Amino acid sequence: MGLDVEAVKPSSLKRVTVDTTVQPKNIAHPTDAKLLNRSRERLVRLAFRFRVPLRQSYRRKGPRAVMKAGRYAHARQLKRMRREIRRLRTWLSRVVRDIRRKLKGHPEILALFKEELAHAERLLVQKTHDKNKLYALHEPHVVCIAKGKAHKKYEFGSKVGVAITNREPFVVGIQSFDNNPYDGHTLKASLDQVERLTGEKPERCYVDQGYRGHGVTDTKVFISGQRRGVTPTIRRELRRRSAVEPVIGHQKNEGRLDRNFLRGSFGDKANALLAGIGYNLRAILRKLRLLFVQILQWALRFMQRPDLHPMLMAA
Repeated sequence: MGLDVEAVKPSSLKRVTVDTTVQPKNIAHPTDAKLLNRSRERLVRLAFRFRVPLRQSYRRKGPRAVMKAGRYAHARQLKRMRREIRRLRTWLSRVVRDIRRKLKGHPEILALFKEELAHAERLLVQKTHDKNKLYALHEPHVVCIAKGKAHKKYEFGSKVGVAITNREPFVVGIQSFDNNPYDGHTLKASLDQVERLTGEKPERCYVDQGYRGHGVTDTKVFISGQRRGVTPTIRRELRRRSAVEPVIGHQKNEGRLDRNFLRGSFGDKANALLAGIGYNLRAILRKLRLLFVQILQWALRFMQRPDLHPMLMAA
């Protein structure tokens, strides 16, 4: 699996633009109430499947507490909301202790509960400002990425680095990163992927100010707003840096980069790569359509010239 880069001129591969975006995962918006209740439900379901008798499952009380917590949060009654969350946390801890107590002498069955118990205990101890929090039980690797936008302050998924050619937007590198790294720390990996896929090492790279402190030395990196060492050619190419934004927008709207339905960290990498391939294929098909229209126009003009009709008859 790779990107179609044969149609790009070798000279265009020497100058690339790199930027990052967020690839949201297909998960519900995480709240403490939802996560605590969902973890309890998954543990109760496992206990029922393996015939582990529980002292109390809280099947009726759990969903009602989640509903009340959401209503209290909407009404800005925060003390009552926290009370319901404390109840959900208490019920989950009771179920965890009950399962461990009942399976103390059955290590082979306890091994089947190991992952769910680890997630439940992780939810019980994590605090508001902790790092590496758990945001989804079925996708535990999902991270919270702050975007600083008014309409969407946080997104839950993985960070994706996109590299395109500077002159004509063509995706020459795209990959997903784990654990929400700093943008500058992803630049070297993005440039290495471009060299690996195209066989050409980029000479100049254009990035935004989020890449300050990147540490790349084997490629000349120009940051938006830079003044030192900028020639008229580089200034013109640096103005083209913003062309990567609509490329990312097309991949999100048309290439399913806006919501990833593939599971796991491998699903993040596969979905990002497929989004880049789809964008390149659509760009190639668009060029072919324009070429076909031009050929058709030339043929119609040729047929409309009366002085060429005898030549055609003679041929």
